[in-house]
Amino acid sequence: MNRSGPERPEIVVGLLATPPDHPARVTGQLRAELADRLAERVGADVRWTVREGWGDVAPRRDGGADALLDDLAQRSTDERWDVAICLTDLPLHTDRVPLVAQTSAQRRAALVSLPALGLCQLRAVRTIVPDLVGRLLTDASDQRVPPADREPAELASRVTAVHRLVRSARPGELRYVASRLTGPVRLLAGMVRANRPGRALLGLSKLLVGVFGTAAFALTTSTIWKIGDALGPLRLTVIMLLGLTALVAWLIVAHDLWEKPDPHTSAELTRMFNRGTILTLVLATAVSYVVLFVGTALAAALLIDPSILEQALQRPTHATDYLTLAWIISSLATVGGAIGSGLEDEEAVRAAAYGYHPEPDGRQDRADR
Repeated sequence: MNRSGPERPEIVVGLLATPPDHPARVTGQLRAELADRLAERVGADVRWTVREGWGDVAPRRDGGADALLDDLAQRSTDERWDVAICLTDLPLHTDRVPLVAQTSAQRRAALVSLPALGLCQLRAVRTIVPDLVGRLLTDASDQRVPPADREPAELASRVTAVHRLVRSARPGELRYVASRLTGPVRLLAGMVRANRPGRALLGLSKLLVGVFGTAAFALTTSTIWKIGDALGPLRLTVIMLLGLTALVAWLIVAHDLWEKPDPHTSAELTRMFNRGTILTLVLATAVSYVVLFVGTALAAALLIDPSILEQALQRPTHATDYLTLAWIISSLATVGGAIGSGLEDEEAVRAAAYGYHPEPDGRQDRADR
């Protein structure tokens, strides 16, 4: 537990979230416990003050980690922080390997790329941030805390996302990088986690209305019952995949969700943004498809009497026939959902684009003593 006392020196740690969206939620959860963790892991003979700040809504994309650290160092000087840590949702790379974290003793600043941590981001930052603070103070020869008793490379053994340590040519700069094999997969999973597919799904209300409306109409059409019965599992699977692909493609094209390289965004970063957007939409539409399938199957079982279905199909029916009926109707309804997506509010749809961050409400810098 962190003790208080006026005789002890104070160290101010600034936590900066950029953009103030997903990183701000992680920062808010970390802030409440960081002072105690720093007292336990770095030094109990100082008074830790944790300040929480918000970065730009559209964080700087050019210059990579070094540019972000420069901006962070300037913010730290302006705010009079002793050490500054930036949590960002930008997918960063160094030598074509995902960058998890980078420290700069000269700037007394470090950053953590949340997507590179994968799905369990809060658990990872609880371990990483105290270590980064201790490393920065040790490398800066700060006499207020004892030197770090761990080697920098030990972080790789305690955080799954960190594969190895790379020392920069600049003195006092360390880079913690992911694995070349598993790092890109974890990075994409982390990007989808940060992009909140549930928000994308709930934001597409008119799309869901179009999907369920189309399904309700198709459920009463005996011709579709016969078509579903005539198609085999392979063709039903192809129709389902085509419907989902068409819906995702329509959302991207109709609402201009595709990122393009520009002087401020590298081609590599653009590709990562687009992959994150596609995976978010694929997950959101897949969940909506499952919900539609289950709802249609239940509605078919309740509304269509087996005798009526037998008369239409001209053979005895089984429970699997209702599942087949729900399958073909759900696939056709997703195409109708694409029409409904064209009526969506632009702001709601653009929330699915990874590089887009809406202006937050009520974000204020805070301090915790």
